Amino acid sequence: MPEDFLQVTVGKFIFRVKSGCLYVEAGLWAELDDATGLVRVGLTDFRQQSSGDVVFVELPAAGTRLAAGEDLANIETIKVDMAVPSPAAGEVTTVNEALDDAPERINQDPYGAGWLVVLRPAIWPAPGLMDAEAYLALMTAQAEEAAQ
Repeated sequence: MPEDFLQVTVGKFIFRVKSGCLYVEAGLWAELDDATGLVRVGLTDFRQQSSGDVVFVELPAAGTRLAAGEDLANIETIKVDMAVPSPAAGEVTTVNEALDDAPERINQDPYGAGWLVVLRPAIWPAPGLMDAEAYLALMTAQAEEAAQ
């Protein structure tokens, strides 16, 4: 069953944005599971492509409470080390332990197997999140600026 994606081509790069998710400017997606009220979080396609191949991921332990904008993950790539901010206040319920042995999943499948954590948000939708169309416009501008 194919998922619904918006996409844009900038130069020789194709960037995809998953419909139905909410986004933060820092390049994270957050997808609500209506049945559980939990939110799965990961890096966007643009963020993982522009950051380079992921070589290490440090995630918080399940049970960790985070404020919106607080460090959710530390990710090392061949190009940069980056702190990834939490898109919402809440409690980490699950971490993607598969990333311990295979951090490259973030690059290979950013909206699927490369997810980072699952949060139980304090408020949903969290303030400051944007829909896929708004993020696509912002990401396109960022990609075009980076390509110059």
